[in-house]
Amino acid sequence: MFIKVNEVTLFYQKYGSGNPLIMLHGNGETHEIFNSSISLLQEYFTVYAIDFRDHGNSSKVSKLHYEHHAKDIYEFIIQLNIKNPVYYGFSDGGIVGLMIASKYPDLFSKLIISGPNINPKGLITYSRLLMKLEYAIKKSQKVRMMLEEPDISLSDLSKIIIPTYITGGSFDVITKKHLKLIQENIKNSVLKIFKRHTHSSYIVDSDIIGKYIIQVCK
Repeated sequence: MFIKVNEVTLFYQKYGSGNPLIMLHGNGETHEIFNSSISLLQEYFTVYAIDFRDHGNSSKVSKLHYEHHAKDIYEFIIQLNIKNPVYYGFSDGGIVGLMIASKYPDLFSKLIISGPNINPKGLITYSRLLMKLEYAIKKSQKVRMMLEEPDISLSDLSKIIIPTYITGGSFDVITKKHLKLIQENIKNSVLKIFKRHTHSSYIVDSDIIGKYIIQVCK
């Protein structure tokens, strides 16, 4: 399905029935990374799995910013009149979730985010170096965005008042110190580290994160 928001068209799929759940993927991916988890989640939720602008079947754009993603998803929720959804976001999707929840504290019922960062320094040094090399070669706007953004302050995090669940892998590209910093500055939050997992191994083509979402939403 398609919806027009902020002069771009977003592609999304809707599954199941029950309380609404918004799902957002990471950089360079599509909603299809969640297929294994959606097969479980659709038994409990009405799942809205969305492709960010310039990803999947959504509109292509010349420049990308996290703020644009956040405005798109907010407008998506308002247009479809989705009331108090659970929000799940992986990586870039997690960043966007933090931005929306800090600006609109009552929009979501719960915030569940995997591998988010509030600034590029949250990435391990090796990962940032690889990104710089990739950008030098390809000049990708998706990579540039990760190198220069986001810029979420600790004051922004303190504005998040809903139950928040933050996850990471023990071999994540986001440092554990950074994930802990995020958790410590959101009052009603917990941090879970999935042992022996990378940034994406418990999420992409995996039902592990789906089981976790069901668990924390009981």
